[in-house]
Amino acid sequence: MVNQQVHIGEPKATLSMHPKKFALWLFIVSIVMLFAALTSAFIVKQADGNWLSFKLPGIFLLNTIVIAMSSLTMHLAYSAAKKDLLQRVKWMLLITVSLGILFLIGQYISWSELINENVYFVSNYASGSFIYIFTGLHGLHLISGLIFLLITFISSLRLKIHAKNLLQIEMCMTYWHFLGGLWVYLYVFLLFNL
Repeated sequence: MVNQQVHIGEPKATLSMHPKKFALWLFIVSIVMLFAALTSAFIVKQADGNWLSFKLPGIFLLNTIVIAMSSLTMHLAYSAAKKDLLQRVKWMLLITVSLGILFLIGQYISWSELINENVYFVSNYASGSFIYIFTGLHGLHLISGLIFLLITFISSLRLKIHAKNLLQIEMCMTYWHFLGGLWVYLYVFLLFNL
């Protein structure tokens, strides 16, 4: 009888993801598809003619800065959680929520500026409608992000977020960064296509 040794190597690493993260990424992909379809429709409709060109509300730039700052504070909250700096986590999440609310207030002001410029949601010109749809849908998703942030903040108050339990804050950060990136995309797109 011949003694054969069977060498069993290390098992191959599988590509796995937490089910909640996977669901978040599916949600993000669906939002990307929605806004890709809307920006495509914008370009097609613009080529049709009957297009009103107007200047973007000045507060859009300020809102872009606010959302970028909120992304920074969200990242600082996550970094603090990784280091178990629990007080800093709470403060950074609270500042992120405040900046998110400030962004929404800015969007409301931008709609007022549009109305003052006689740009309405329903008019003979599709360009105005697209601005309201883009900012309104983004605002709705931002509200969902704020709800997620508040839930994460409450978890931080209950000491459920720390170096050994980062899933919730990591998902929150991913979604918040995505919303910030989406706004920057929309702002740049509108800046160069209106």
